[in-house]
Amino acid sequence: MTITQLKYVLSVAEYQNFTVAADHSFVTQPTLSMQIQKLEDELDIKIFNRSKKPIELTEIGKKIVEQAKVIVDESNRILDIVHQQKGFIGGEFRLGIIPTIMPTLLPMFLHNFTKKYSKVKLIIEELTTEEIVKKLTDGHIDAAIAATPLENESIRERPLYYEPFVGLVPENHRLFKNKHISADELEMEDILLLEDGHCFKDSVINLCRTHKIDNKKGFQLESGSFDTLIKLSKEGLGMTLLPYLHTLDLNEKDKKHLREFHNPPPAREVSLIYHKSQLKMQLIEALKKTIDGVIRGAISFSDVKIISPIKK
Repeated sequence: MTITQLKYVLSVAEYQNFTVAADHSFVTQPTLSMQIQKLEDELDIKIFNRSKKPIELTEIGKKIVEQAKVIVDESNRILDIVHQQKGFIGGEFRLGIIPTIMPTLLPMFLHNFTKKYSKVKLIIEELTTEEIVKKLTDGHIDAAIAATPLENESIRERPLYYEPFVGLVPENHRLFKNKHISADELEMEDILLLEDGHCFKDSVINLCRTHKIDNKKGFQLESGSFDTLIKLSKEGLGMTLLPYLHTLDLNEKDKKHLREFHNPPPAREVSLIYHKSQLKMQLIEALKKTIDGVIRGAISFSDVKIISPIKK
């Protein structure tokens, strides 16, 4: 039994196809199939039911896959131990960031991180929270930045900052005359929302979920970007809610439409998250230290009411 064989098993279990698994493992399909067959012969069991399309794990195969994940993770930890002993911070580091955080936070820390840790090959993906959790679980990314808490026992969460929600209110809106707004004044039917898949949308719905959605405005719109929501709001088509950092780059004219919440304001918790196996911890700590260093000057809210990003 070898680590390589177990990695091949995990790949087939994930992709449910020998050819696709071989491509992702950078070997030929006959090589991968032969190694898995050798493992099955050694154990005198069948890990996969090859008669099914797509390929399925047998009952014993499911148990083997769970143990294989542990063994492969632990084998990867050996390299981590060596790097930590040598004080080496380098190599490939795969980071996922949700779309509503990427455009504001990434420019703040990327230059500092790559300059200080030049031996790190940082690979960044924009992913939804659902995609992040799956990729962390499957070992396809090393860490991520997302809104928390996620209530997932396999994920570790390290809060980076708390980001309040801010209202963007057009002049024709009933709340425009208010200096501050509160959650109980919000009505879902006149709030412009992000499209499904964005956890910020779920946070807004959780904030307003006691209010019945009764669409009387003649249209329903969900957008993939805050820029679109801002433009539509300025046209008087409804108010919207923005994360605090997204309001900093607005021009002075647009900032006159911003309305902060009464204290404590609703906010999202933004965290650096990673799998409980805690691999590449030296890189995770380096990233958190870099972000902590740049975020303090931009956002310092602590007296806030955390709104869950989990759909309820």
